[in-house]
Amino acid sequence: MKQKNRLMIFLSALFVCILTPILILCLQRRQSLRIACVGDSITYGAGISNISRNSYPAKLQKFLGSLYQVKNFGASGYTLQKSGDYPYWENENFQKSLDFAPDIVLLMLGTNDAKPQNWKDPEAFLSDYREIIRYYQELDSSPQLYLMTPATVFPQNTDPALPDNDYDISAETVDLITELIRNLAQELNLPLIDIHQATSSHPEFFREDGVHPSAEGAEFIARQVYEAIKD
Repeated sequence: MKQKNRLMIFLSALFVCILTPILILCLQRRQSLRIACVGDSITYGAGISNISRNSYPAKLQKFLGSLYQVKNFGASGYTLQKSGDYPYWENENFQKSLDFAPDIVLLMLGTNDAKPQNWKDPEAFLSDYREIIRYYQELDSSPQLYLMTPATVFPQNTDPALPDNDYDISAETVDLITELIRNLAQELNLPLIDIHQATSSHPEFFREDGVHPSAEGAEFIARQVYEAIKD
């Protein structure tokens, strides 16, 4: 009888030892804040080796730690405007970002809208921007939205000798789009992360195309985001 009791005690203790870490992990996953990084190739990490470790969302995950679940919904070449050549609205990552039921949405689109074939006028851009904001605001998860300005474009970095290096993105139009987003954030009382301002004096963080950040640049962007949302 004593041996049977000892066996029962041992099995119970073993069960608790095995089950407790699993329960803690499940609890942590349920309680972790879900962050959706919505954007274009700068969010995705185009041109950066090992995107899963070195893109800005990956670096942000590292900075924030296990209490957050950061997901990369970047799509290379896509625009905010529905009339663009590759509208983000039609990319599968848009729906995936909604299905993710995020607690925080980091919205950084607009760089590809600055291409000549995509840019129409400020009102068209703002109309679509307001609409995509509403899509996230109406989610059951009621996420906090952060509007992010596009990174600065550095034409002086561009090396014409390199293939596929001319993205035909107007630095002046990016500046205009940045100002529109700043004003929209103020109008809607939404927090702004001004990546354009933060990167404006750091051409060294961008690759030879003058548009895409290097791994160091992606980490720099992640640091700006971390400082904005950590509290």
